[in-house]
Amino acid sequence: MVETHAPDAILAIRDATLAFGDRTLWSHLNLSVRAGEFVAVLGPNGAGKTSLLRCVLGTQPLTSGSIEILGQPVRRGHPLVGYVPQQHLADHGTPLRARDFVGLGLNGHRFGVPLPSRVRRRTVDAMLETVNASQLATMRIGNLSGGEQQRLRIGQALIGSSRLLLCDEPLISLDLYQQRAVSSLIDTSRRDADRAVLMITHDVNPVLDMVDTVVYVAAGQVRTGSVEEVLTTEVLSDLYQTRVDVIRARGRVIVVGLPDGAHEGHEARPSGDAG
Repeated sequence: MVETHAPDAILAIRDATLAFGDRTLWSHLNLSVRAGEFVAVLGPNGAGKTSLLRCVLGTQPLTSGSIEILGQPVRRGHPLVGYVPQQHLADHGTPLRARDFVGLGLNGHRFGVPLPSRVRRRTVDAMLETVNASQLATMRIGNLSGGEQQRLRIGQALIGSSRLLLCDEPLISLDLYQQRAVSSLIDTSRRDADRAVLMITHDVNPVLDMVDTVVYVAAGQVRTGSVEEVLTTEVLSDLYQTRVDVIRARGRVIVVGLPDGAHEGHEARPSGDAG
């Protein structure tokens, strides 16, 4: 699928290839993401999904091709990019308060201890309210549940003036209720602030009605398009070079017959992406 790049794209990836030695994770990736669009990145462990986010973050150089954010070459620490990393629960009893954790999104990249200010406090309070965590403000993050901690991570990523939100498995290890709550927060943030969202997920179903574009990475290849265009028996069978059935039932997508090690969808929930 040839992707054209609109001049108003938040994120533009052009003919991008990433390889390590003789192994090509993906090649000739073209993707244009406008404000307010939601892109889901799918694929098996080790396919290069997390590496794609690292390239957009500017921490992993491409082998070839280019990435631009708002028309400028990607760079490390871009102030208009928010990032929700793979979830790692804080140690029990970690003394950092929820309020201070979210506030790191304002100035955690600077050296020294930030000076308290009324504006900063109001900004943090507003974000805590946005992610439904006002009641957690003075609690230690190590004493919070996985879903509560994930809401704070999203708040930390959104508290700046980000135009692009990158999410690496934000729903992993959460129960169904928490998945829906976190997905709703991300969806609301992109609609209210006209942000673009690029989310890695092993299960597209919690965000199925939010997704505009799917990027499916497997076996060194990439397919991009709508859910209806990419999540089909024909496309996935071609990617994996074996019969893979895609079944739609009761508003869900079920993928059956993936090769060993190519866990996808709700059938399995691995711990992370090695790629």
